[in-house]
Amino acid sequence: MVAAGTDRGQEVLAHLAAITGLPMAANCASAERAAAGEWRLVRHRWAGSLLEDALLRAPVAVLTVAVDAVAAAPAAESAATRVCPYEPVLSEADLAVLATASAGPGGGDSLATARVVVGGGRGVGGPEGFGALEELAGLLGGVVGVSRVVTSEGWRPHQQQVGQTGTRISPELYVACGISGAIQHMAGCQSARHIVAINTDPEAPIISHADYAVIGDLNQVIPALIAAIRARMPA
Repeated sequence: MVAAGTDRGQEVLAHLAAITGLPMAANCASAERAAAGEWRLVRHRWAGSLLEDALLRAPVAVLTVAVDAVAAAPAAESAATRVCPYEPVLSEADLAVLATASAGPGGGDSLATARVVVGGGRGVGGPEGFGALEELAGLLGGVVGVSRVVTSEGWRPHQQQVGQTGTRISPELYVACGISGAIQHMAGCQSARHIVAINTDPEAPIISHADYAVIGDLNQVIPALIAAIRARMPA
């Protein structure tokens, strides 16, 4: 039994494992049968900062797959997959959860699936400083993410937090603006293919993780980036 390693996937399979008495292994990068009732696994641990080799003993393996750990199957293979729709019958008594907030209308990429993420940290200065980051993210076809301090200050909602206690991201490009790069934040963005850091502090921890670093004031660098991108756009 396999599900995606999303918050929902982890929750559902954890409930399934508890109900059936089966062990569950989360955030697997690979799995193969070792023997009857045994499965050899490689799992992401500590927010993906290390890989664990493990042996799962169970008649049925209950697993979730780490985000972006397995490449998508070719269309020819996926076309052979058999889908069995299931619609549960719910009563009023089953609806024990009340939604108090929703994402509202809209679409586009989520933070977890976006190919481009523009991140903002304490260096942005306040809620009003995210206007330029929103504009840059829009021009790059991406979304805005933030560090934990930003959500702690109430500048942006928790749903936009990148990090060990937020969302783990794996974009093609992560532009980190005014983010120092604490270990908890890096645990959430270390799967990014390319990291560009914009920071006034050349000794900030994120600089050592970045593919490219711009040492400067983001209030000058971001408008310059926006102007350069707009200059290359067709009229």
